[in-house]
Amino acid sequence: MTVPESETPPPVQPVEGRIPVFLRTKAKKPLVTYIILAVTVLMFGLQYLSQTFLGGVDWPFVLGGKINELILRGQIWRLITPVLLHGSLLHLIFNMYALFIIGRGLEQFYGHWRYLALYLVAGYTGNVLSFIFSANPSLGASTAIFGLAAAQGVLIFKNRKLFGNRSQSMLINLGLVLAINLSLGFSANSGIDYWGHIGGLVGGAVFAWVAGPRFMVKANNENGIELVDMVGREELRWAVLLSAGLFTAAVIGKFIAG
Repeated sequence: MTVPESETPPPVQPVEGRIPVFLRTKAKKPLVTYIILAVTVLMFGLQYLSQTFLGGVDWPFVLGGKINELILRGQIWRLITPVLLHGSLLHLIFNMYALFIIGRGLEQFYGHWRYLALYLVAGYTGNVLSFIFSANPSLGASTAIFGLAAAQGVLIFKNRKLFGNRSQSMLINLGLVLAINLSLGFSANSGIDYWGHIGGLVGGAVFAWVAGPRFMVKANNENGIELVDMVGREELRWAVLLSAGLFTAAVIGKFIAG
């Protein structure tokens, strides 16, 4: 999946009679994005070695892929571990490129731990929806990446006054990219887990709406003004509860129904 790169914080739009001011958030290294990239590439290396030297069997997928029958037997870790696995080198490259493009900018706004929570929640909700509506085995980080893309859109919308006139075009561009990527999954014999993509998109959007950054411009004693995120830990707890909790209830229903 390919999406537009997150942009740096824009200038605050001028009010009549005032001068526009450029604001920047404190630079943070996107450590979580780089760690996820490294771990995912390492896991693909293990998949390759397994298939090369262990009789052609992809043991990481056997042990961690989304396989409905095994999830129903209680192996619920399979609702999150597929985000670390990929079916081919091209599959890995596409997803890691999208993660690199979106993740670095988004982590700057979210911070390390909230960003990690978003990634895991979106991966989980994507695999849950796939588990409920698709009997096919699946793997890949695209569930989580669709969640990141949704969160990017919510970030722009919630802070559209700060992004100013660019916010509308940014949202339209992002919407078009998401629509194109989603439509690819609906084509016959695509092999794409579109239910996983939809689940990640919904989970990421819900999480971001509740716990995504909502910036305010405030005065301080150092340089006059700064951007302050008005969202705290309470919203983060509610975001996890609403996004992951609702999908967990759906999983329980699936277990009950058999």
